[in-house]
Amino acid sequence: MISVLFETTAIRGMELSNRFVRSATWEGMAEDDGWATPALTELYLGLARGGVDLIVSSHAFVSAEGKAVHNQLGVHDDALIPSLSELAAAVHAAGGRIALQLAHGGLWSLASGAGGPLGPSVLATETGPAGREMSIADMAAVTAAFANAAQRAQAAGFDAVQIHAAHGYLLSEFLSPLFNKRHDAYGGDASGRARLAVDVVAAVRAAVGPDYPVLIKMNSEDFVPGGATVDDMLESAIAIVQAGVDAIELSGGTSLSGDLGPLRTKTGIPEDREAYYQDAGLKLKQKVMVPVMLVGGIRTFEGAERLVEQGFADYVAFSRPLVCEPDLVARWERGDRGPSICRSDNRCFYKTLKREGVYGPHVGRAGEGPAATA
Repeated sequence: MISVLFETTAIRGMELSNRFVRSATWEGMAEDDGWATPALTELYLGLARGGVDLIVSSHAFVSAEGKAVHNQLGVHDDALIPSLSELAAAVHAAGGRIALQLAHGGLWSLASGAGGPLGPSVLATETGPAGREMSIADMAAVTAAFANAAQRAQAAGFDAVQIHAAHGYLLSEFLSPLFNKRHDAYGGDASGRARLAVDVVAAVRAAVGPDYPVLIKMNSEDFVPGGATVDDMLESAIAIVQAGVDAIELSGGTSLSGDLGPLRTKTGIPEDREAYYQDAGLKLKQKVMVPVMLVGGIRTFEGAERLVEQGFADYVAFSRPLVCEPDLVARWERGDRGPSICRSDNRCFYKTLKREGVYGPHVGRAGEGPAATA
C-alpha cells in the first residue's frame, strides 16, 4: 500500500505528488545584489531531481532596506525577474514545483543610516536602543513591497509564494509582544499585532488573484521570555487565513531564543518526539481549514509518516537534511527508509557565513558536517 507521504494532493490548484516540502534555507549563493546565480539554480535543480515536489526558495528580500544577509536572493526589482525565471524553469524541467519566499529582515536588516533598520518598535538591547519604529507610511510601503514582489514571482513562473513571518524577521516581530510595544492599531493584543501580517496577506492576494497559492511561514512560538506563545500564534493564524492564506508552515524561535532557536543542534530525538513543533501543529489543525506544514527536527521516514497519519500536519518540511542529502525523498521512495544522515550540527552554515555558499552533499556524505535551518 502506498504511504500517505506519497499521495497526490493540491494547494489551491497546485498539484503535488508527495507531502514533502523543502523548507526555505539561506544558501548564501545569490549575487549580493539579489540575482540568482547558475550555481543556485543548479542546487534547486538537484532538489527537484531528488524527489522534493515543493521547493520553497531561500528568503528573498522584497525591498532594499529589508535585506537581512549578504548574498541573499532578491525580488525587490523587476530587473531580477529573468534570473528568477531561469531558477523556476529549471525546477519545472525536473518535474518539481517551487514557491518564492518573500521576506523583510526588520530589525535584523543590514540597512544603515538615520535610525537604523525598521521594526515595530525600538528594540532595547544591552548596548542601547536599536532600530526605528515604523510609521504608518512605512508599513504601507512594506505592504506594497510584498505585493509587488509577489507579482514578480508570479511573472517569473513560480508556482506559489510564501510570506516569511517567522524567526524574528519583520512580520514575526510585529506578531511578537517581545518586539512589538506599539500602542496603536498595529500593537497591543494578538489581533492588533497580527494586523500588518493580515494587511500583507490581503495585499498579496489582491496582487496575484484568487487562483494563485499564497503560503505563510509562522512561529509556533518564540521560545523566549516575553515572546509570542502558541495561543498568540493560533489567534493570529485564524485572522491570517481569513485574509487569504492557503497553507501555513510552522517553525519556531528567533535569534534570541538560544538553544530553542530555529537552528537547534539537538540530536538523537525519539521518533515520537522528533518534530519540535508537533503539538502546536495539532492545535493549529484544529483551528484552521488550510493545510499545515511542519518543519524542525524531522529525520526519519517513520516519524514523517506518523505526523501526517496522526493529524499533526498535512505536509512535512526539511531544511538541513536536504543540504547534506538532496535526494533523500527519492531514496525513501525507492524503499531505502533509513533515517536522514543529517547530524543537525549546523556546520553547513560555516561556509555561508564566510560568503562561500552552503556546503554541498559530498561534504555531508563524507561526514564533514552539513545543515541549514531545521
